[in-house]
Amino acid sequence: MKITNLAPVIQTPEFQPQLTAADELALANSRFAQSDLPFYRKLGRTNLTVSCLGLGGGGHISSEDTLYAFDQGINYFFYSSDLHQYLYSSMRPALRQLCGRGSSIREKVVLATVSYMIRTPDTVFTYLFDQFIDLGIDYIDVFFWGWIDEHNHPAFEKCISASDDIRGPSSVTQRQIERVFGVSEKMKKMGVVRYIGASFHDHDLAKQWVNSPLLDVVMVRHNVAHRTAQKKVFPHLDANDPHRPGIVTFKSAGMFGPLWEPPLGLPDNCWQPSVPDLYRYSLSQNSVDVALAGWQTREHVDAAIQAVQKGKLTSEEIDYLNLYGDLHRNRIKPHEIPTERLLVAR
Repeated sequence: MKITNLAPVIQTPEFQPQLTAADELALANSRFAQSDLPFYRKLGRTNLTVSCLGLGGGGHISSEDTLYAFDQGINYFFYSSDLHQYLYSSMRPALRQLCGRGSSIREKVVLATVSYMIRTPDTVFTYLFDQFIDLGIDYIDVFFWGWIDEHNHPAFEKCISASDDIRGPSSVTQRQIERVFGVSEKMKKMGVVRYIGASFHDHDLAKQWVNSPLLDVVMVRHNVAHRTAQKKVFPHLDANDPHRPGIVTFKSAGMFGPLWEPPLGLPDNCWQPSVPDLYRYSLSQNSVDVALAGWQTREHVDAAIQAVQKGKLTSEEIDYLNLYGDLHRNRIKPHEIPTERLLVAR
C-alpha cells in the first residue's frame, strides 16, 4: 500500500466571533420586551452591565427574596456594613452565595458597597476588611464613599484623592487585603475594588464632582418631590457619552414621606402613581442608569420589573408627576392647580 499523506488530520474549531459590547447588551436584553427603557445597560464609563433597577437592603428584604430578584434579572446589589446594618443584614447570606469566594456566578453580579465613615484614605482598609469578612468576597465592583455633604466634604476630598490606591489590580489596598485574606485569581484580575463611587446628599457637590476622573459612579437622591438633580446634575451629562460616569439614584419613593400616597389637595379621580411608577420617573431622566430600590418582598420585585418594561414615561406623565411632587412639597396650593396638567386615574 502506498502512503501518500503522512500529515495529521487536524480538526479546526468553528470560528467564534467575539461579541461587541452592543451585542452583549442586546443578548442580555432579549429576555425582556423591547422598549425605550432597556432593562440592562452599561454603567457609564465602567465596563459593568447593570440592571436598571438595583436592590438595596433598606426594606430588610430576606435572602430568599434577594436570590429571587437575581433569578428575575436584577444584578445590581447595594450593601452597607456600617449604617442601617441591621436592615442590610437579612440579605447578607444571599450576597455571600452570589458573590462569595468560589461562586461560579460572581461575574454575573454587580456588587456595590458603601462606607459612611468618611475620615482619611488610610482607614479605607478597615471598611473593606469588614465588608470582606461580612460577605466572604474576592472583590467589590463599586465601592462608594457615602452621604457626601458640606459637613464631611473636606474629608471626602482627602479620601477621593486616593482613588488610584484603592481601585484596580495591583493597588496598595489590594496588597493589604491579599495579606489578610489570601490571593485568588479573581482578586488578581479585578483588584479588590474595581471602581470608585460617591453618594451625594448635596447636589452642588455632586455637580462639582460629577465629571471628576477620580469618580467612576455618582449616586444622587432624586424623586418627583425632590428634583434638584434635574437642574444641577443630569443636564451636565451626555447620556450617549461613553466617558461619562455611571449614575445611580436613590430615594425614588420618598424622603420625608411616602410619595405613593396622594398629597393633600389632589383632586379626586387623579392618577396616583405606584412605587414602580416612581422608579420609572427617575429612569426616564437624562443619563440615569440605575434606580436603587428598597424592596421588602418578591412581590415588590415583580411589580417593579413589570412596570419598567412599559418603557419611559411620556412628557405628559412627567409633567403631571412634577405637579404631583410639588403638591407633596407644598410648592403649589390646591386652588392654583392648572387643571389641564392633571391626569385621570389609570
